[in-house]
Amino acid sequence: MDMVNIKINGMEYSVPASATVLEAARFANIDIPTLCYLKDINKVGSCRMCLVEIKGGRALQAACVYPVSEGMEVFTNTPAVREARRVNLELILSNHDRNCLSCVRNRNCELQKLAEEMNIDEIPFEGESKHLPIDDLSPSIVRDPNKCILCRRCVSMCKNVQTVSVIDINNRGFDTTVGPAFGMSLAEVPCVNCGQCITVCPVGALSEKSSTKQVWDAIADPNKHVVVQTAPAVRVSLGEEFGMPIGSRVTGKLAAALRRMGFDGVFDTDTGADFTIMEEGTEFMNRLKENKNLPLITSCSPGWVKFCEHNFPDFLDNLSTAKSPMEMFGAIIKSYYAKEKGIDPKDIYVVSVMPCTAKKFESQREEMDTSGTGPDIDAVLTTRELGKMIKEAGLDFVNLPDEAFDQPFGQATGAAVIFGATGGVMEAALRTVVEVLSGETLSKLEFDDVRGTQGLKEANLEVAGRTVRVAVVSGLGNARRLFEKLRNKEVEYDFIEVMACPGGCVTGGGQSIQSAKVKMDVNLKKERAKAIYAEDQDLPLRKSHENPIVQKVYKEFLGEPCGHKSHELLHTHYTARGTY
Repeated sequence: MDMVNIKINGMEYSVPASATVLEAARFANIDIPTLCYLKDINKVGSCRMCLVEIKGGRALQAACVYPVSEGMEVFTNTPAVREARRVNLELILSNHDRNCLSCVRNRNCELQKLAEEMNIDEIPFEGESKHLPIDDLSPSIVRDPNKCILCRRCVSMCKNVQTVSVIDINNRGFDTTVGPAFGMSLAEVPCVNCGQCITVCPVGALSEKSSTKQVWDAIADPNKHVVVQTAPAVRVSLGEEFGMPIGSRVTGKLAAALRRMGFDGVFDTDTGADFTIMEEGTEFMNRLKENKNLPLITSCSPGWVKFCEHNFPDFLDNLSTAKSPMEMFGAIIKSYYAKEKGIDPKDIYVVSVMPCTAKKFESQREEMDTSGTGPDIDAVLTTRELGKMIKEAGLDFVNLPDEAFDQPFGQATGAAVIFGATGGVMEAALRTVVEVLSGETLSKLEFDDVRGTQGLKEANLEVAGRTVRVAVVSGLGNARRLFEKLRNKEVEYDFIEVMACPGGCVTGGGQSIQSAKVKMDVNLKKERAKAIYAEDQDLPLRKSHENPIVQKVYKEFLGEPCGHKSHELLHTHYTARGTY
């Protein structure tokens, strides 16, 4: 790596020649404030909070976009620098909705924290303020333009990373806003509800549509039997809401908290994931045998499914008809479980705790009503919403005992747990498919070729005398590039896993939000995925077809995978949608 020698505040440092002044300062353990900067996503220098003085320069420079050079001398703490940053921050705050106490990002707001660090105690610029309507028509995302600081992080994420491109900079000057074109709502544009815009917003301008009140009301209703299921990625992120280290596994504390909140049944979505593998794996084997509608494409990610409906409707026949683990679980609860418990399905209220804002949209799809009594999933909470509810309940989460999920749907396999990381669905399916097709017990369960946090992974596997070509892709921008190649017949595969969020569910749009400063130093995808795979290693059963609960439900109720009954309950269809 080429290095250059520079000085920062009189101290000499050797830093990578490709670095910006901001990156060089971090290397030197010097913190330069930022608001618009986001590593690998947004480097536009628009907020002007990272201004520094360069010896010999005629003006202050934005550190996030200014490259280092040999012999450069940088000053990060001169009176001129401090005054410029302070004035810029005061100007941003002067036009900001400062109802911090009632804001969803209170105490986890980068603007709030910066104001505290810079000792802002009054705003000298009190001019005209915006009073724009809040966009809350989407089933998943609420957009409050009055809190927007025009940092453009969400624009970069939506346009450049996810390639959905439904929000952008509109108008100019004082009238500048960020949002869909022509004043449209997020519900009126081909937004896929992935929520990645929320995770990069430094303030409370973007948030999930809260379902906490509905859930509390259901728990308090004596006529409702309220059960909850929680996705695998939640257990490696929820701890961050309580100050625990990134990637902490809190499975047992999660079950304990949900039980103390008053749920009648505390279950694991991982059981639903094991059902998904039975159905999707069988579907893949059938398609492989018939050489029909290949490649099979996973359908667990609702953000990806909606993206496909909008942008690649010619691939809808390739999508697995198997429902997501969440929806399979809901269907089983309101059929098999209802029958076993002797409860009318209409009296069962199913809550899902998900790392995903798109799950809120998925739960409202018309086709997700198998009992005829309404949606199979009644409410979806994000990881962040559950964290707020646990605090509201007065629970000392960190010190809760570790408890198990309730039966019959508290037992799951390691294959189900790894659904939370990119490549996990593929690996889980292969653990079952390879054993069934080969008739031999796998000596090694880890499929290393499909693991890792990179956006695209490919592998050729020898299965029962046949080469099976697989691909794993995460992040919708990566998915778009892959499917354009497929459309042009530049590549061929038999099986493709797609996750809407970069890195998979561990960094879903509903997960705990970390600041840009933290993201400079910590790879969230890697740390959370590491915890996911550690949990897989610790479980006694690691293949979906070995789950005794799953075996029992098939024997007593469903029949065989992809049979008539299971197809009726656990499969669905999708519909082509226009782009606008």
